[in-house]
Amino acid sequence: MLYVLALLIGVIAGLRAMTAPAAVAWGAWLGWLPAAGTWAGFMDHWIAVGIFTILAIVELVTDQLPSTPSRKVPQQFGARIIMGAFTGAVLGATGSITIGGLIAGALGAVVGTLGGAQVRARLAAAIGKDLPAALVEDAVAITGGLLIVAAVV
Repeated sequence: MLYVLALLIGVIAGLRAMTAPAAVAWGAWLGWLPAAGTWAGFMDHWIAVGIFTILAIVELVTDQLPSTPSRKVPQQFGARIIMGAFTGAVLGATGSITIGGLIAGALGAVVGTLGGAQVRARLAAAIGKDLPAALVEDAVAITGGLLIVAAVV
C-alpha cells in the first residue's frame, strides 16, 4: 500500500511540484505521517512546514500567470520528478522502503505531469477558459495530497 501512496504523491507533484512536499510536511507535523526517527524526520518541523507551504502558495499563484512556462519544459518537468521522488521517498521512509518510495514517486510525477497537462487542456477547452481548469487542478492537488498523506497512518 505504501508503494501506491508514494506513486500517488508523485502524481500530486506532477500536478503541482510544491504542493506534494507541503502536504507531506503538514502530514508529518500533524502526526499523520510517522516520519520521526527516520532520515525524513525533519519534515515534521515547523520550519519545513513553513518553507514548503510558502513555496506551494507561490507556485499556486505563479501557475495562473500567462508567462509561466509549460510543465513539460525540461526545468519544470525535472523539478516535478525531483519533488515526486523526494516526497515518495519520505512516505517510503515511514515503512523502511525509501528507495522503492523514491522510484514510485518519480514515476508518479511523470504520470501526473503528462496526464495533468492533458486533463487540464481538455477541461480548459471544454470550459473555454484556462483559469477554472487551473483552479480545479489546484483543488485536486491540495485535497489529494492531504488525503494521501492521511492514508499513510
